[in-house]
Amino acid sequence: MAGRGSRLRPHTLTIPKPLIPIAGKPIVHRLVEDIAGVLGQEIEEIAFIIHESFGQKVEEDLIAIAEKLGSRGTIYYQNEALGTGHAIMCAKDSLSGPAVIAYADTLIRADFDLDQTADSVIWVKQVDQPEAFGVINLNEANEIVELVEKPKEFVSDLAVIGIYYFKDVAVLKNELQYVLDNNIINGGEYQINDGIKQMMAKGMKFVPGEVDAWMDCGNKDVTVETNGRMLNFLHNDGEHLVAYDVVLDNATIIPPCYIGKDVILKNTTVGPNVSLGDHSRVTDSHIANSLIQTHVHIKNAKLDNAMIGNHASFDGNFTSVSLGDYSVLE
Repeated sequence: MAGRGSRLRPHTLTIPKPLIPIAGKPIVHRLVEDIAGVLGQEIEEIAFIIHESFGQKVEEDLIAIAEKLGSRGTIYYQNEALGTGHAIMCAKDSLSGPAVIAYADTLIRADFDLDQTADSVIWVKQVDQPEAFGVINLNEANEIVELVEKPKEFVSDLAVIGIYYFKDVAVLKNELQYVLDNNIINGGEYQINDGIKQMMAKGMKFVPGEVDAWMDCGNKDVTVETNGRMLNFLHNDGEHLVAYDVVLDNATIIPPCYIGKDVILKNTTVGPNVSLGDHSRVTDSHIANSLIQTHVHIKNAKLDNAMIGNHASFDGNFTSVSLGDYSVLE
């Protein structure tokens, strides 16, 4: 998670993309919880690969995420954008035994039994336009025999989503060390796929794990969409999403919505598919399909497909706004 999330600016100017809350909880927190649910076993360590510039507060937040799951949290740095293979090797001191590797800007919903007899499980999702993704090629035994990046001719419609299980991740570490030592570069970077392909060439067993939902957080529009989808999942799971102390003054909440603590809504309708963070105030407004962070003041607004950062103020006629932290638009 060392990237700066440039496609999600201005929101990533003040906070790393994986720490942006979706339905009231940081993306990476939700991802780690979902992976833990699929694994169904104790997790000894969670290692986060970040940029050194993220700062001490971010590191403390990440360690807290690990500790909430009963795990040890470890921080590693990738200060140059040299690819997924290089990022993984920044955490080489933790690469032993069974492990999951995940890109921290994606969310999933999954319910399948992890095949722990395989050397590796690559998590995939059926997609409508496989030519836009990296996909897997399966043999008759439902084993992965090939990874194909953005195939021009049909290979399969199962796209790699960026979550991998390895029965012994030290094997991947050895193959990626070979990639680094021999300067094997694709797309200008060191890639995890080059390590995986070497494992496949040595006869190791790779199988797919198919997720039910795969949600991206790459830019503002898809992040707002992902927030709405996650709210619907949580609502259908029966999760309580509205804080007990929300003040409604001639106001209505249309579910599903996440409403944080110490929020006041006056002459306002919120929902559906809205996340509204702690200590926010909304007056004379209608908000739908939007992702709004903490300590936000909104009035005289009609927002739809909006994303507003922390400590922001908005009073205006724009609808689909993208407003960063500590910003004012009136």
